[in-house]
Amino acid sequence: MTARDLEVTPGAGEGAVAAGSPATTPSAAHPDLVGRVVLVTGAGSGLGRATSILLAASGMRVIAADVAVEGAAGTVAAIEGDGGEASAVELDVTRPDEAAHAVAAAVDRYGALDVLVNNAGTDVTAPFESIDGDDWDRVLEVNLHGPARMTRAALPALRASDRAHVVNIASTAAIRGWAEASAYHASKWGLRGLGLALFADLRRHGIRVTTIYAGGMRTPFILDRFPDVPLDVLQDPANVAAAIRFALTCPPESVVAELLVVPAKETSWP
Repeated sequence: MTARDLEVTPGAGEGAVAAGSPATTPSAAHPDLVGRVVLVTGAGSGLGRATSILLAASGMRVIAADVAVEGAAGTVAAIEGDGGEASAVELDVTRPDEAAHAVAAAVDRYGALDVLVNNAGTDVTAPFESIDGDDWDRVLEVNLHGPARMTRAALPALRASDRAHVVNIASTAAIRGWAEASAYHASKWGLRGLGLALFADLRRHGIRVTTIYAGGMRTPFILDRFPDVPLDVLQDPANVAAAIRFALTCPPESVVAELLVVPAKETSWP
C-alpha cells in the first residue's frame, strides 16, 4: 500500500460519513460559535458533512452547499434531526454565479455570513502524461480556483462580521508528493499558497484564515476504491471536523494559520 492509497480528497464525491461516526453525535454548544453562520462547500458527504454536523451541534447555523444538492439535503436532514439549524443549496464552485448565489442564500436566510469552509474538492488518479487538459483544468478549477472564487464572493459579508473566518481544506498533498496525482498536488500546493497569502492579506479586514492539511480519512471515497486499506491507518472525518472547530474557537488575539491532522498510523506523513 502506498501513500497515495491513503489520501482522501475532501468534499464533493468523497462519500457519506461512515456509519457510527462521532460526527453524528450532538456535542455541547460552544459559546464562541452559537448563532454564527457558516457556509460549508462540499457539505453533502465525507468531511463536509462531518464538519457541518459538528458545527451545527456547536450552535452554528449552517448553509450546506454541494454540487449534488441531494447530498446537501441529507446533511441538513441530519442536522435538523439533532435540533440544529441548516439549509441546503446547490453549488458548483467552478461557477461564479453559483458562488454568489450560495453566499446570498446565507445572508438572506440568516442575515449574515461569519465563516466560510472551502472544503469541496476533486481528484484524478493517473500518470502525468495520461491526464488530458480537461481533467487537469477541472481539478484546478475545483480545488484551487474554487476556494478563491468562493472567498471573493464571500468577502463583503465576511467584512461585516465581527469574527470572520475562512477555512481552506488542503491535504498532505500540499506538503509532499507521490505518483499519479500531479493535478491534485498542483491544486493543493496552490491552495496552500493561496491560504497563506489570504492569511496575510485579509487580516487588515479582521478576517482570519486557516489552512487545514488533512490526512487519510475513513470515507467511501477511499474505501470504495481501496477496500483492502486497514481501517486503523485512516482517521474518522469527525476528528478533522473537530480540528476545524478548534481553529474557529481560537481566542480573538490569536489565529491557527496552519494545522496538520493525520491518523496516528498513517504512512503518508512524515
